[in-house]
Amino acid sequence: MSELQDRQDISDLLIRYATGIDRRDWDLFRTVFTPECHADYGQIGVWDGVEEITKFMDVVHAELGYLMHRISNIVIDLQGDRAVTRCYVDAWIMAADNDSGVNARGFYDDEIVRTDAGWRIARRTFTTVKVVY
Repeated sequence: MSELQDRQDISDLLIRYATGIDRRDWDLFRTVFTPECHADYGQIGVWDGVEEITKFMDVVHAELGYLMHRISNIVIDLQGDRAVTRCYVDAWIMAADNDSGVNARGFYDDEIVRTDAGWRIARRTFTTVKVVY
């Protein structure tokens, strides 16, 4: 694979994360992480394994309204079959009435690995920058 294709695939992976949450498509969401991933979202929670983080995301988003996670400023440091990335997230998380909600902003630092199924996040750290209610 070319470096350009790897970068595109990793960018697609990061967008797939946002799309999986926003659509509440948990099968799609599962394709983002390795089975044994580690995700540290600070005060929100820490999870080990794709099923653990998927279950949390499903439960916490089930009764909400519209969700819009925007991923930007993707920086990728390719290291063979591994990559280290940072991207920004600007997320609108609406209440069930879609009239009120929260805007959360921050960034993800990821360790990504190439697997037989494509690029997957092995470790993720989310840093909150600002939450507006």
